[in-house]
Amino acid sequence: MLNFKLILGITHSAGRLHVVDYIIISLSLLMVLYFAFRFSKKQDTTENYYIVGKKLPNWVLGLSLLATIVSSITFLAYPGAGYSGSWILLVQGIAVTVVLFAIIRFIVPLYRNAIGISAYEYFEKRFGYFARLYGALGFIAAYLSKMGTIMFLLGTALNGILGIDPLLVIWVVGILIIITTLFGGMEGIIWLDVVQVFLLIGAGLAVFFILLFSIEGGFSTILSVAKENNRIGFGSTDFNFTELTVWVMAINGVFFAIQNYGTNQLIVQRFLTAKSSRDAIRSSLMGIFLSLPLWALFMFIGTALFVYYEVNPGVLAEGTKPDAVFPIFIISELPVGITGLVIAGLIAAGFSSVTGELNSVSAVLTTDFYGRSKKARTDKQKLYFGKITVIITGSIALTIASIYTIIGSEGALGLVFLLYSIVSGGVAGMFLLGLFSTRANKQGLYIGLLACVFFTAYAVLTSTQIDGILLLDLGSWNFTHHKFMLGVYSHVIVWVVGYFASLFFKPPLVDSTLVINRSKMRRMLRIS
Repeated sequence: MLNFKLILGITHSAGRLHVVDYIIISLSLLMVLYFAFRFSKKQDTTENYYIVGKKLPNWVLGLSLLATIVSSITFLAYPGAGYSGSWILLVQGIAVTVVLFAIIRFIVPLYRNAIGISAYEYFEKRFGYFARLYGALGFIAAYLSKMGTIMFLLGTALNGILGIDPLLVIWVVGILIIITTLFGGMEGIIWLDVVQVFLLIGAGLAVFFILLFSIEGGFSTILSVAKENNRIGFGSTDFNFTELTVWVMAINGVFFAIQNYGTNQLIVQRFLTAKSSRDAIRSSLMGIFLSLPLWALFMFIGTALFVYYEVNPGVLAEGTKPDAVFPIFIISELPVGITGLVIAGLIAAGFSSVTGELNSVSAVLTTDFYGRSKKARTDKQKLYFGKITVIITGSIALTIASIYTIIGSEGALGLVFLLYSIVSGGVAGMFLLGLFSTRANKQGLYIGLLACVFFTAYAVLTSTQIDGILLLDLGSWNFTHHKFMLGVYSHVIVWVVGYFASLFFKPPLVDSTLVINRSKMRRMLRIS
């Protein structure tokens, strides 16, 4: 069994970082600011600020999409899940990959032809302004809470690794994120995505090989010990929707892919930065195919961490939570330099995620609200407003992260996702309804959305407990399926109810470029 610390001749003292690690981390933060100001002079129009003037090379866009798909959650959640012995998150990843591969050739040309900057322009053209408003407000609510959550998780992780006050981490990182987004625009963010991907892959491979050579017997020992302790598995294959089974995760993954990558401004905005639809498709396929191996790598790291501490008993304190194991390993077991690289990768992943989300939220506020309210507004006014919203929404996300830290995340997160799931469900169903049915109209959609809101409110209230007491107890009528199925049902309700309700109203006049029929599907499938 190799000891990489002794081989390199440098060790950490009492769990503290070496000056070399601090230098690496500092350089990564300076690099972030470099990208902010490197492209600042080019941010003179809303098109440049939000979609880079449609001029990005294929490989850059592909890596940016990869960074957006895997996000910082990969770094934080997958090792903990792998350590716990459940690879079920990868089932969702497989479903996402398959669905994205199937739909990417359709949605890229659709958006590039139908919209300017905002994905929700499509919903207005198809179903009217209320549909656009519903999608846009849902996106803003979701990503304000998500940005706050990522900042909170990053602060918590760095607190566990470096021992720094999480509030201090949150505000330092948050201010740098706002500065980067404000000055760098989408071009700076996308190049930061590229750096993040290389740091993420480099950090992941470094940890992978260190674990592999630190465990006697290497790969075979990891597999055998993990198998003996039931630490490799995708969960139950029973066709049961009340528990987290493979089927639940797979079905959820299908609709998760459609909602998050078919109707999500964060992804759609990147489709628009390519030079052509063909380039955007090729870049998207590149990001899609690379995402699954990266998810699997960090999942395997979690499994290898379990084996490492299993064959080295007493090294890890009893009762350590799975999510804390990777940070502990980073600070206590990795050699100097590699520790700094991994922490830099973690910070870069957080930066990349939040800066992209902040720019996209600003794009939606500017395009779907400010720019639409008075069409006579100049592009300079829109750009100024967009930059102001970056500061305001970034500050709101910082406040949310601070609240999570001060009062505890569980109650706050639960309330945010409870409200969001009620008022913004069914977006994927709305997209499918508009995409595949020329008979669907706005009246039918509104009825579908109303049915979705009522169902989601019922399901959430009858399945959510506070201090062990259900918010609404209807006895045998309570919603008992797994919460992941709630998202699936909300989309299906909008899709199905919206279609049949549309039959009671006059057929709409639909622009053929906004829907996909069989001949168009066959034609698009020829694009490579």
